[in-house]
Amino acid sequence: MTDQPGRRVQDIVEPPPVQPVIRRLREDDLPKLLAFGAALAKDDWLYLDVNLQTDATIVRLINAVEARNWRQFVAVVGDEIVGYANVRQLAGWKRHVGDIALVVRADYRRRGIGTALASAVIDAGRELSLHKLIVEVVEEQYGGQHVFVRLGFRCEGMFVNHAIDYLDRPRNLMLLSYELAAEKPTPGTPSPRPT
Repeated sequence: MTDQPGRRVQDIVEPPPVQPVIRRLREDDLPKLLAFGAALAKDDWLYLDVNLQTDATIVRLINAVEARNWRQFVAVVGDEIVGYANVRQLAGWKRHVGDIALVVRADYRRRGIGTALASAVIDAGRELSLHKLIVEVVEEQYGGQHVFVRLGFRCEGMFVNHAIDYLDRPRNLMLLSYELAAEKPTPGTPSPRPT
């Protein structure tokens, strides 16, 4: 029994957290990543700019596992990939910036997997010596915004009607950013001293 008509208890209670293995994408992940893309809900395609349901895209991602300017991660539960994230260093005058993409399968959301993947790409941004990370999130994708804002990202602005979803409807994109260069030193690490 609930105090919200039409809602079941399982709709209100959050699923328990799971302990995924977060690791770098590997060449032998091709069939698992194809299965992951095929398992994504149709609504996910309203919010993704990379088509993870095509063999060509998955092969391109697998072929880039050793790229110098790109770090890709997967969340694995059992023998299944349930989440994917990457950070890609931009080129030219934006080479100090990394662009993030992240998606978690619908039946594994609200279990900490998005946060774990986002933390992995933040660490990868440091490894790539980036100064700033950005992620574009569709305005209605509140869960995705929440993951990044909770980790310290801030909204820099909104691009109105900037994306067209698979139904040919315009969508607003929120631009969230994280300043790696502004991070405080880890406790116990000496601060740089002016010379």
